[in-house]
Amino acid sequence: MPTSSEVPIRLGFIGAGMMGQAAHLRHYASLDGCRVVALAELRPGLGSAVGRRYGVPSVYRHLDDLLGRERENLDALVCIGPFTHHGSILPKVLASGLPVMTEKPMAGSLTVGRQLLDKSRVAGGRWYVGYHKRSDPAVMWARRQIEAWKTSGEMGRLRYVRITMPPGDWLAGGAAGLVQSDEPYPVIPPDAPPAQMRAEDFQRFTGFVNYYIHQVNLLRHLLGEGYQVSWVDPGGLLLVGRSVSGATVALEMDCYHNSVAWQEQALVCFEKGWIRIELPAPLTVNRPGRVWAYSDPGGGMEPRCVEPQLPWIDAMRHQAMNFLRAVRQESTPLATAEEALEDLEIARQWLDLGGAGDRR
Repeated sequence: MPTSSEVPIRLGFIGAGMMGQAAHLRHYASLDGCRVVALAELRPGLGSAVGRRYGVPSVYRHLDDLLGRERENLDALVCIGPFTHHGSILPKVLASGLPVMTEKPMAGSLTVGRQLLDKSRVAGGRWYVGYHKRSDPAVMWARRQIEAWKTSGEMGRLRYVRITMPPGDWLAGGAAGLVQSDEPYPVIPPDAPPAQMRAEDFQRFTGFVNYYIHQVNLLRHLLGEGYQVSWVDPGGLLLVGRSVSGATVALEMDCYHNSVAWQEQALVCFEKGWIRIELPAPLTVNRPGRVWAYSDPGGGMEPRCVEPQLPWIDAMRHQAMNFLRAVRQESTPLATAEEALEDLEIARQWLDLGGAGDRR
């Protein structure tokens, strides 16, 4: 496995649909530290066209063929497919023992998530789950500032973290110009729901993790520690919890809708200051979020608010760069599978406390 950035990482890529191309492949294919050497896509016409577009030398229809013929030639795998099928797709991927990146969430249920995590541990690989917001330059700056304030104690204790995430235009033009295909997608049965869960509850659970698991994870990332859900609004607008050290957390969900804009925000409050983050739409290209830090230490010192100027790079591209660093065993903000399982546990707490029980 390459340990120097001068030696490109040989990457195998699985899944060339819209998210595969827009959020992942186009970035890996254009990064200097990486060569996408193999691609697997169930729709052969699409696979061939995508392979030509991004210069991938070997294209396969089936995952088994890619792993069988390319396994010894690869340093890592990126597998982008529907999370509702991870239980049938990922065992072979994780069994490779290679570093793996998948999309969020890690699975469609806690049962499947636990099974997959066990398989990953047995294989001895490293599995990262694509919470790209952690790689946004604004979030990375905020995390450094949060940890600095915790260490110094100058802003007092961390008391409150809130994320607001109303629905909006999440594409922001980021899916334009992709390779398209009218080939029908093969019919593959999704993973079975947990035996003890009612069908309507399973539908609520998968709906929640599909849309809000990013924010569930980002709450923990900003806190720097775990938390538990203590109350859920039965109308589906608000989740409230408490962290290990006693900070309050809140996730505001479907409180209003945007027809064009994307208005996701995070607020991290200390006793004597706060950090506020504005995040762009998920598929925004070449644009980071924005972040402000306000400090009012008292004692006659002047309060200050700073806004750092961040590099023009979007979170998805930065996530690809961070995965390459992780493959080289360098430190990154990426989420591990162990942490992703905690996110599913939070989602189950949300459901058990009546999540969206009478949502209108």
